[in-house]
Amino acid sequence: MQPTEQKIYLASKSPRRRELLRQIGVDFELLLLREQPPRGPDVTELVLPGEHAIDYVARVTREKAACAQRIVQARKLPARPILAADTTVVIDDRILGKPADLAEAVDMLRALSGRTHQVLTSIAVSYGKQSWQVTQSSDVAFAAMTAQTIDAYCATREPYDKAGGYGIQGPAASFIAHISGSYTGIMGLPLFETAQLLKQAGLRIL
Repeated sequence: MQPTEQKIYLASKSPRRRELLRQIGVDFELLLLREQPPRGPDVTELVLPGEHAIDYVARVTREKAACAQRIVQARKLPARPILAADTTVVIDDRILGKPADLAEAVDMLRALSGRTHQVLTSIAVSYGKQSWQVTQSSDVAFAAMTAQTIDAYCATREPYDKAGGYGIQGPAASFIAHISGSYTGIMGLPLFETAQLLKQAGLRIL
């Protein structure tokens, strides 16, 4: 089934994912999943007991895509491909999500300081009865950071809406000594892999 229009639903509130889709000329409409009470989140992001990071990020992404598809059907919205994604940071098999507070942000940055960690971003595209998914992994090496630098960074608004407590596209770029993988994947949407999935769903990408 080919899309009748060159537009997708983006099941993400991330401003970075919006910027990245615009970068490759993808037109989208936001389809936001519920994250807050009173009825609770549409998709919980709790790690299951014994769940490995790569399985966790892929599962959460699939759940986001499935939830978005149910919303489209319930609201009788026009049929379009749905893009969902999830990003997590991993070090020593420890999954680092978005820090809930200052203490957690400081703890995460201390764990990353002077070491190499992995950033996993899983992308899922669904359209009709078909779905496609890929998970991309990048290595990120942090330089050693002083306690003063960590405290100063965590006193800003930067860490609190980003997995691992940092964003490569912001001031934290000054901590990053080396990356191996996908810069846009570390931002939250690896564009090469995303473009391939959207092409499979019938979209024209340049």
